Amino acid sequence: MDLAHIAIQLVVAIGCATLGNILIPRRIPGRFFGLIVTGLVGVWLGEGSYQLLQRTFKLNLPWLHFNLMGVPIIPSIIGSMIVIYLVTTLLRWGRYSH
Repeated sequence: MDLAHIAIQLVVAIGCATLGNILIPRRIPGRFFGLIVTGLVGVWLGEGSYQLLQRTFKLNLPWLHFNLMGVPIIPSIIGSMIVIYLVTTLLRWGRYSH
């Protein structure tokens, strides 16, 4: 993994987290910084799970191959949506458990 790949991941993370936040309209703590962090974690989650599914089940769906310089877009959006949902759900659960 080189610096250019990390920079592309950062750009994709911002875009995917923004789109994930539109699809799951919840307030992310930390505003733009929180959006970047959830996007990066979502990109890494989506990219890793996509590679795992490809190796394990020989997953070969054409719409999953759309990528930007090696960073898969659709799995990154799905990963960002999962991270946004989990973070906001855990924060809401923690707030109401007092």
